Amino acid sequence: MSQKVGDNDHYKYVQNFECPFFPCHEEIDLDDFNCLFCYCPLYMLGKDCGGNFRIIDENIKDCSNCSIPHRISKRDFIQKKLVENVIPLTALKMKNKKDH
Repeated sequence: MSQKVGDNDHYKYVQNFECPFFPCHEEIDLDDFNCLFCYCPLYMLGKDCGGNFRIIDENIKDCSNCSIPHRISKRDFIQKKLVENVIPLTALKMKNKKDH
């Protein structure tokens, strides 16, 4: 277990050794490898995700070089981005639903 994750933080990471793709990013040290966000929850933020992506064919977002969602050390970054971007949208949607 990574030293970045304390005894009370076990819910912040998981490693799925039985996944046929594990590890999907071999450049990440296993002490920092996290399968919690197997699919990146920040993908929907497009160019504002904060990750290492490239755009191919003018409109396809290629995130294959990004390891942010697979690092234990980046969990708090992901959580912060979700709080800043997704929660306000959800609140707005709920407000609009009440208004109609």
